[in-house]
Amino acid sequence: MSAPILLGKHTRREFRQRMKSGELHTCIIPIAAIEQHLEHLEMEHDWRSVNVVAERVATNLSPHVVVAQGVMAGISEHHMNHAGTLTLRPGTFLLVLNDLIRSVAMAGFTNVVVLNGHGGNIVPCRSNWDQFLREFQINLHFLSYWDVLTQEDAMLLNGQKRLPQDLPGHAQEFETAIALAEFPENVRTDAMTDQTDTSPQLATREVGEEMVSRITNRVTEFVRDVGSGKQQQEIPPFHP
Repeated sequence: MSAPILLGKHTRREFRQRMKSGELHTCIIPIAAIEQHLEHLEMEHDWRSVNVVAERVATNLSPHVVVAQGVMAGISEHHMNHAGTLTLRPGTFLLVLNDLIRSVAMAGFTNVVVLNGHGGNIVPCRSNWDQFLREFQINLHFLSYWDVLTQEDAMLLNGQKRLPQDLPGHAQEFETAIALAEFPENVRTDAMTDQTDTSPQLATREVGEEMVSRITNRVTEFVRDVGSGKQQQEIPPFHP
């Protein structure tokens, strides 16, 4: 039987044995959001998509990487005029994320990648990352999964040359294509024609599959380099 890739699928003995043996050396913490995604995508999209990437990366790097799922909601205050959106206040979110990192650091992980799937989490995390590094003194990285894409990759969208900052967009062609490829049951195709935003109608399953493949391969390389020490954070000194 293959080793579980989700931390929560271990018994305490199984996890303890894997850590003690040195088999596990890197932990991915996925973060995202539960928020409105226009009329046609389910609100879990960000959480679902980041976990697709995280779990495939962990599978690619098995048995050395585990995924620690701890919080589904993110910072989505800007979407609260749409009922159903869940949000954590920035301070709350950062405290929760800090506690998750603390938990896996106490478990023995010295290589941790916080893999982000929601744009609203970026600025608060980036603004506090120096403090996280200073506190935990481990090889701790923050990466939004679309950061591995380039302008060349963006040209896949509608066959046009687009700037990298057009990715991911909110419930636009990119995210809709990923949903069509990975969890088509989350897409209400009939609703696409009922909204003024027409970009999602350009999405195809084939482009989504290619995007996910490129993302997964590149994030796999990033996480592999984190585990090997090739990707090493400069950790600020801790002054007691």
